Amino acid sequence: MPDVKLHLVDATFELFRAYYSRPAERGPDGRPVNAVRGLIDSMLALLREPDVTHIAAATDYVIESWRNDLYPGYKTSAGVPADLLVQFRDAERALRALGITTWPMVEDEADDAIATAVRRCADLPDVEQVVICSVDKDLAQCVRGQQVVLRDRIRRKTYDEEGVLAKFGVSPASIPDYLALVGDAADGFPGLPGWGAKSAAAVLRRFGHIEAVPDDPRDWHLDVRNAGRLSSVLNDERPRALLFRRLATLNADAAIDSDLAALEWRGVPQQDFEALCLQLGFTTVRERIFRWR
Repeated sequence: MPDVKLHLVDATFELFRAYYSRPAERGPDGRPVNAVRGLIDSMLALLREPDVTHIAAATDYVIESWRNDLYPGYKTSAGVPADLLVQFRDAERALRALGITTWPMVEDEADDAIATAVRRCADLPDVEQVVICSVDKDLAQCVRGQQVVLRDRIRRKTYDEEGVLAKFGVSPASIPDYLALVGDAADGFPGLPGWGAKSAAAVLRRFGHIEAVPDDPRDWHLDVRNAGRLSSVLNDERPRALLFRRLATLNADAAIDSDLAALEWRGVPQQDFEALCLQLGFTTVRERIFRWR
């Protein structure tokens, strides 16, 4: 298996995007299926790309994780439409029916599964590159040179390490610190008052991590607006900033099966996929399958 490009899909993001971009649709038994259909369409488009030989997808249908125990304000399933939540199980079935290795996370999140796969697979001798298919800022911390890249399939942009630096103003290693300072509304933590993208990037480009930032702003030797106030906030709320960084730091030791040989895509299992389509009422999707197994 020389020159493998391993594609890791944030299937939770894909499902949310499909739900909000497609009209409501129900299967023969009345269950909502629009997000599942959109997910299938998206994955078939990805699988048609010639360099997609090994692939896995991660989901987190529970939404809540160990991070909720650390910080009560962390994201929950509250506010997520019921018609979307009930499609997660069918989405996981659909991914497997497409022949895609699927990691349904419960204690951890989908991003943690992806980070674990990167740690375990990126340096394998047969792996040329790992492509993370997501727009989640958290996953930028996994990027390494051009060996591990983050791909925004919507905008058709791929970010290597230089691309992450250009986009966020910090290196991948500083992404958790950056999110801790500026906050991450999608994950439910606010960051520190007064700290914005420019100030956080300038300080972290110089010092790398929160604990390395000097207490005295005169030791920063940076032209940062309101440095005194920012320093005061950071000194007063450093434990809170470190907590937010813990929330933003991905667990690269999640419980997944990441054997590279098992991640090879060999085609769509015909019997499983046709049974799924029959149950969900996807009468025309079968025609789009280009490789059965």
